[in-house]
Amino acid sequence: MKQFIRFGMVGVSNTLISYSIYRGCLWLFGRLGWFSRYDYLVSSLVGFVLSVLWSFYWNRRFTFQEKRKEDRPVWKEIVKTYISYSFTGVFLQNVLLYLWIDRFAVSKEIAPVFSLLITIPINFLLNKLWVFR
Repeated sequence: MKQFIRFGMVGVSNTLISYSIYRGCLWLFGRLGWFSRYDYLVSSLVGFVLSVLWSFYWNRRFTFQEKRKEDRPVWKEIVKTYISYSFTGVFLQNVLLYLWIDRFAVSKEIAPVFSLLITIPINFLLNKLWVFR
C-alpha cells in the first residue's frame, strides 16, 4: 500500500507534466497549423516521451527504492520502463483518446482524464511486478 501511495504521488506529478506538455503542444500545433486532424495524438506522444523520463527517475528513487537491485544496470530498467509505458502511455492511451474524442465526442482537453482511470492501475502493476521487481 505504501508503494501504491508513493506511486500515486509520482503519478500525480507525472500526470501534471504530461498534461501540461499535451496542452502546450495542442496550443503550439494549433498556432502553427501542424497535424490539424491528429494534433491530439502527436501531443500525447510528445507528452509521453518526456514524462516517462520524469516518472522513471522518481519511481526509481522514491517509489520502489527498497526493491531496487544495485547490480542491475540502469539502462535495463529504462528499457523496461519505456516498454511498459509504451503499452499504457502510447498504445492504450491513444486508443482510448481516439475512442473518447472521435467516437464519443469528448473534448480533447478532457479525454486524457478519462483514460487515467484505466491506465494508472495498469501502470502500477507493470512497474511493481516487472520494471522494479
